[in-house]
Amino acid sequence: METTLPILSMSVAAAASAAAVFPKIKARIELSRAKHRSLAGHSKMSRRVAKLLPFYEFGENDYFACDGAPADIAAQRKDGFFRLAALYAERYPKGRAMTKEAADKISDLNFTESYRVPFQFSRLVREHLGTSTFVASSSGVTVTDVDGNTSHDLTGSYGVNIFGNDFYKECIEGAEKRAHALGPVLGPYHPVILDNVQRLCRISGLDEVSFHMSGTEAVMQAVRLARYHTKRTHLVRFAGAYHGWWGDVQPGVGNPIPAHETYTLAEMSEKTLHVLRTRKDIACVLVNPLQGLHPNANAPGDSALVDSSRGGNFDRAAYTEWLKKLREVCDQRGIVLIFDEVFVGFRLAAGGAQEYFGVKADMVTYGKSLAGGLPVGVVCGKRELMRRFRDDRPADICFARGTFNSHPYVMTAMDEFLSRLASPNFRAIYDGLEETWNGRVQKLNRMMEDADLPVRFANFSSIWTVKYTTPSRYNWMLQYYLRAEGLALSWVGTGRLIFSLNYTDADFAEVAERFVRAAAKMKADGFWWHDGALTNKQIKRQILKEMLSKRFGR
Repeated sequence: METTLPILSMSVAAAASAAAVFPKIKARIELSRAKHRSLAGHSKMSRRVAKLLPFYEFGENDYFACDGAPADIAAQRKDGFFRLAALYAERYPKGRAMTKEAADKISDLNFTESYRVPFQFSRLVREHLGTSTFVASSSGVTVTDVDGNTSHDLTGSYGVNIFGNDFYKECIEGAEKRAHALGPVLGPYHPVILDNVQRLCRISGLDEVSFHMSGTEAVMQAVRLARYHTKRTHLVRFAGAYHGWWGDVQPGVGNPIPAHETYTLAEMSEKTLHVLRTRKDIACVLVNPLQGLHPNANAPGDSALVDSSRGGNFDRAAYTEWLKKLREVCDQRGIVLIFDEVFVGFRLAAGGAQEYFGVKADMVTYGKSLAGGLPVGVVCGKRELMRRFRDDRPADICFARGTFNSHPYVMTAMDEFLSRLASPNFRAIYDGLEETWNGRVQKLNRMMEDADLPVRFANFSSIWTVKYTTPSRYNWMLQYYLRAEGLALSWVGTGRLIFSLNYTDADFAEVAERFVRAAAKMKADGFWWHDGALTNKQIKRQILKEMLSKRFGR
């Protein structure tokens, strides 16, 4: 009996410990299962993998034949490459010289110039296909560079340019005249801020507003307030989504410090909904509606275009259903649902993504276009979530300020923007908007198919991405053929095309013809040669072998 009691007590203790630990293990497993299987869904793993990837570049023999192309195709590609190089040297002498000089001192430009194409090909591209980063003027849907070359603008100023450059010029010009009497006096408000706040509350359907200097800052404040009021620690973001460069919303590659209070989960997943229903530490869920075009995938760019597996397909009904499920779970669990509309705000509808999808958020962040072309970040939220202090605990505050918040010139430019947006005549621009851009993407896809070219397009309204139907390691070359045909692209190349809404049918027809012409020239130069057997999986295996060979010196 004396020996049985200690054994019994030990067994009871072990059972109690197991009972306490098991729910934690179960919750951890469920959290892991809710992450997307790709590296986009595993932030820590993506950071580790990035550190392991060795640098290497192709020599002259392999540069144009790394896919096993025969000698005659490699020579054809080489001739095409250096023919383009000669054209660039002739067309952009001043702009290229200025870009080279600036890249030596401007770290942002140094980065973008180095990451336009996969790193194995980068050096030769920088040396021979350097582009002009400097533009002198804009008009309609075109921009003119410092060498006098006029191109159709497909950059959208990274999302700022919704209604056309001339629209924003007018907003800024009107703003300067109205704010001139006050000037850059900071701290007090320009009177126009009252109109801005009232209209933003009407547009968002929310109670209060705070102003910031960028979209990144707006997201930071929204998350901070959500944590403050829910008294919970973690935010949920979705695999591949971009919410600015703040560490907590960029926990993977690009952030030198791990984010410990961020869950990166799979979008459009029942497993994710289960995690939201069962965990008690989640303060908020961040949604970037742009991800509807490529759920669970990182923002596309030609620097990562190593094969032809890039996807993209917007399903409005399916994404709407997903957002409604999120809304329901967040309501059940007291989780703050934040729509990050910094990129898409006012592009989809006058009321933004909330109006477009018919789903209400607890907080919304805006930026980019809202200030008539000037820098801004805005948070709109429910009154109980926007409050930055507690009446019963005066030292318990949620601090956020900024020297340039509510800058007079920004506020008057915002008023110019919102006044135009409120005009019934102007709002007609949204009539049939989706049908127009869906029709245009269908038209250009047919043109590519009729011309037997391996290029297709997917769109989320006026935001497009380019896809490729033939397995290839050279798709990134298309951006240089497009520039040669007078199509201005951002540094991510064909990953994201952003059309302003002032594109007429005639304007778009011209862009479509140039796109087809560029792709036809690239095909003629042999860059889409295919032996009939090469697959995207084989290309990835080939790249893995190259990396292993470099790392282990074989």
